[in-house]
Amino acid sequence: MVRRILLFAILFSLSGAMIAQTADGEWSTRKSGWLLLSQPQRGDVETFAKEYKRYMTVAKSAMTSTEEVLRLAKAAGFSEFTAPAQVKPGARLIFVNRNRALVLAIIGSEPLVSGSRMVGAHQDSPHIDLKARPIYKAGEGTFAMFKTIYYGGIKKYQWSNLPLALVGRISTVDGRNIDVNIGFKDGDPLFVIPDNAPHSDKDLRNRTYTDVLKGEELDPVVGNMPGANIDVAAEAERILTSTYNIHIEDLVSSELALVPAAQPADVGLDRSMVGAYGQDDKLSSYCAARALMDVSGTPRYTALAYLVNYEEVGSVNNTGAGSQFLNSTYAQLTGAQRGSQYNDLDLRRALHNAEVISADTNDGINPLFPQSSEPTNSAKLSYGVTVKKYGRGFDATSEFTAKIIAILDKNNIPWQTQTPKVDVGGGGTIGGFMSREDMNVIDFGIPLLSMHSPFEMSSKVDLWNYYRFMRAFYGS
Repeated sequence: MVRRILLFAILFSLSGAMIAQTADGEWSTRKSGWLLLSQPQRGDVETFAKEYKRYMTVAKSAMTSTEEVLRLAKAAGFSEFTAPAQVKPGARLIFVNRNRALVLAIIGSEPLVSGSRMVGAHQDSPHIDLKARPIYKAGEGTFAMFKTIYYGGIKKYQWSNLPLALVGRISTVDGRNIDVNIGFKDGDPLFVIPDNAPHSDKDLRNRTYTDVLKGEELDPVVGNMPGANIDVAAEAERILTSTYNIHIEDLVSSELALVPAAQPADVGLDRSMVGAYGQDDKLSSYCAARALMDVSGTPRYTALAYLVNYEEVGSVNNTGAGSQFLNSTYAQLTGAQRGSQYNDLDLRRALHNAEVISADTNDGINPLFPQSSEPTNSAKLSYGVTVKKYGRGFDATSEFTAKIIAILDKNNIPWQTQTPKVDVGGGGTIGGFMSREDMNVIDFGIPLLSMHSPFEMSSKVDLWNYYRFMRAFYGS
């Protein structure tokens, strides 16, 4: 009798395992992208990662990302759009929006009203902005500090005790634009938001996870030495104004931000990952632009890379995806092709027939906190590009989704899916703004670890497959 019960238990256990395996089906057999590479492809992955890291050493803001993408694009044969006569099949054109957003385009053999292939991404990342009147005294007058306001979704405590650099631009009333970059050259000073010592922080220990530091406490130390006959804050002002030949009021017309001073680096003994500040979402921006630059010849449909600003705060302002810049670009291209016959319906047709990848990184399953993800629908590092499925009306149509998956399968590009845990996770992309213009839009990404932190991690093989997918999409 005991043997029968034991045999029944074993059979029941095995049948349960078989049912689970059957339910998970093909998903359980999918392999890490590293295991799918040939030896030459491993070299391609490493080369691409090196070029990406080189870009990330420069692209610290939306402005510097735009500048670097423009430099790379011009080296790849793109020219800034100046006249409708430039819009010919095979032309490689640049449309710049206030040096903080841009569109790269390769004109296809088919007219734009027949369709286009576009990848959209954002170049901004969470950081800490300086307020208009940033310098003040603190600590009984012994320190000069920067008064700040944080930008985007951050965990504020992650930014304390961290070497920070100051980047951005100061524009003066006499017409000068002065670029600022302090903290990335050998010998540059750094800035640090000071934490409290464990010897004296008893009254602060009951603060919650997200309020270890409050917003008004994200102020870095910028000086401790008073000048001759002036206090420490006045001395900091003197150094800043004399260095850049400005008046203190010029800081009102500036865009200055504190960003992590660490440069991109390999992560892991196996060097399988890239660690860097700002991968959300300069990673997608670089892949979109680079894939377009590497398109050879004339595609059938016009291919575009659309790189914007301000996504982390709602795609606001005139360089964000909520602006009319993209529509204006499509209108200029369509108008150039249609000539005197152009009307608004042509623009509407061009937008309606556009196929768009809204590219934005997503969080991956965290090895320390796996409970924050729903495992059957969460992305894993190195397992491929991510088809994002949000539900609640945000997803692409089934027909467009199937068409995109067919591109992945045809090109042997590993892919997976991502749906945040219900009532726990979330996020947004620029895709909704393009959907409102009647474009066909689907959200894609690759997973990151430590997303929105000062040092995010990505898989090199995911990065390369992401680029491959975009390049295949442009030619579809």
